[in-house]
Amino acid sequence: MSKEKIEWYHDFIDREYKPTDEDLVALYYFEKSDEVTVDDTIGRLASESSIGTWTTLETLDDRIYDMRGRAFWNEDHLVKIAYPLILWELDNIPQLMSGIAGNIFGMKAVQNLRLVDATLPLDYIKGSKGPHMGVEAIQKIFKKKEGPILACVPKPKIGLTVAQHCQVAWDAWTGGIDLIKDDENLTSQSFNRFQDRVEEMAKTRDKAENETGEVKDALINVTAETHEMEKRVKLIHDHNFRYFMVDVVTTGFSGVQTLRNLAKDLEMLIHAHRAMHATFTKHYTHGISMYFLAKLMRLIGVDNIHIGTVVGKLDSPKEDVLDMRDLLLKKEISEAKGRRLTQSWGSIKGTLPVASGGLHPGVLPEVLTVYETTDMVLQVGGGIHGHPDSTHGGAKATIQAIEAWQEGISLEEKAQSHPELKKALEKWGYLKPI
Repeated sequence: MSKEKIEWYHDFIDREYKPTDEDLVALYYFEKSDEVTVDDTIGRLASESSIGTWTTLETLDDRIYDMRGRAFWNEDHLVKIAYPLILWELDNIPQLMSGIAGNIFGMKAVQNLRLVDATLPLDYIKGSKGPHMGVEAIQKIFKKKEGPILACVPKPKIGLTVAQHCQVAWDAWTGGIDLIKDDENLTSQSFNRFQDRVEEMAKTRDKAENETGEVKDALINVTAETHEMEKRVKLIHDHNFRYFMVDVVTTGFSGVQTLRNLAKDLEMLIHAHRAMHATFTKHYTHGISMYFLAKLMRLIGVDNIHIGTVVGKLDSPKEDVLDMRDLLLKKEISEAKGRRLTQSWGSIKGTLPVASGGLHPGVLPEVLTVYETTDMVLQVGGGIHGHPDSTHGGAKATIQAIEAWQEGISLEEKAQSHPELKKALEKWGYLKPI
């Protein structure tokens, strides 16, 4: 280490360094400011995200110096930085993000910066819980040989009274839907109080299970202040629901970790909605990738998380969706240059990906073909409630469209003997909402 110079950021660059299995390795996309060189920039990134600051320090000794982040590879606008495991507190996602996604985003040296991915070493992974059930819910909760699990959001998405909400739930459940999901901004408003909704939905669920002989559940949104969320989860549990839903981005990492601990105690499952994610994931030159957000959520232990449809109304490129599908379901992830790093999940269970946003019977076979798996949750809202025969008919049409894909026949052929699907195709065809 050279203490003679004030500008010492280059001490955090070591292109000969080979990361060990105990290193956390982060991949960034960066665009530098005009006033600095590439080495100036990547040195600053490695320094500020680990032990460094803008000048050399008389308080720095060799032990601490060895803890520095090392920028060991860069090409074009990409850089990889390796961090020793000792820098990170296990099972503390806020602390991790304060390091690899903290002050560096505000540095003058970068015009744009994006955290693309980070390889989390197995010793870090072991400190986290992961999903309580995840993929196993298909068989263990819903008693199905295979997925997908079908979910439905009552529409209009907000404004329904508790009675109206439950009527829509009844129509969807008895039409074949497995899960009724709250909208992301439905919590406990005056027209639909949380406790009333839980109590009445439990009664409606019991009736629907008796009517259909099928397992039914709900994704009731607990999003609120942390202690209030804990109360809401317990209320849901007391009414024999197996799931609860939370907006994981607006709630924050610490809040989601608190809920995961509670879910473990209550043996419940978490449905993660990603509302607000696009404020930092949508642009590929700045922010944090949705891929890495999904990785953190599997690590924390959500059982389901929304990742996009490719064909729906929300921005979800195919390559990104398939990357996240693999990230959530597989044990081992290989590197893809500029998109993702390697990752081993150890004993962490898989998280079910959720396809949602602008779906209807006419596009469901395409979604299933893109995903190439039935280990998923398919969520349909307007594409059920907008059906000419209303919610019950829309639910049936949704089931029929999935059956057609499973049977390897066209929707038109299936519709010849299934009037609900026929009416759905007459209204929407193969429309892909924008």
